[in-house]
Amino acid sequence: MASVRIRWFGHSGFSIRDGKTALIDPWFEGNPKAPSGVGRSPGADLLLLTHDHFDHAADAVSLAKKTGALVVAIFELAGDLKAKGVPETQLIHGGGMNVGGTVSVQGFEITMTEAHHSCTLGTPVGYVLKTPSGLTIYHSGDTGIFASMALIGELYPIDVALLPIGSVFTMDYRQAAKACALLKTNAVIPMHYGTFPILEPNADRFVAELAKVSPGTRPIVLSPGEETTV
Repeated sequence: MASVRIRWFGHSGFSIRDGKTALIDPWFEGNPKAPSGVGRSPGADLLLLTHDHFDHAADAVSLAKKTGALVVAIFELAGDLKAKGVPETQLIHGGGMNVGGTVSVQGFEITMTEAHHSCTLGTPVGYVLKTPSGLTIYHSGDTGIFASMALIGELYPIDVALLPIGSVFTMDYRQAAKACALLKTNAVIPMHYGTFPILEPNADRFVAELAKVSPGTRPIVLSPGEETTV
């Protein structure tokens, strides 16, 4: 399996590079933890959005226009992006997709999964991505823990999970650690913490809890802008 490079942009934003580059929920404008020196308009072939909240989709239109990336989003969010000027040709299937669907584009196999959260357009989602070289990555989106995570892990054996740990708006550190056990993921990168004062400030409690409830899962704690190779 070839090396896959995963970079965290702070909050829930990631780039996944494996020949082509997929961006998931990149948020730069107004993000207090947005890294300096990595560029606020990274190149991308795919742009995946989990839901319409500002801290996930505020830069979607500008990034889509700057990069020309194919946008993957739920049907209602895709329609909103089209109304805001994103060309139909840049939207997956011209109008988005929905939970349970799988598409193969740019060498990636992308499955849209459920997430337990809120939004205005459609419903919140997560994604399972199988990269061109065969690595399987799960980005849960903003969510609380749910029992069907075990089914996701059973259907799509997860190499790396990208999970929120910040509490208040998403899973807290206990739920996130338990989610790793349900998913049976080999590794986890925590996200959606430290951005605002009301969120969990760091990953320390999550790493300690993970060692208790899912000792087979390797934690990968990144700083905003940092990249890991898996």
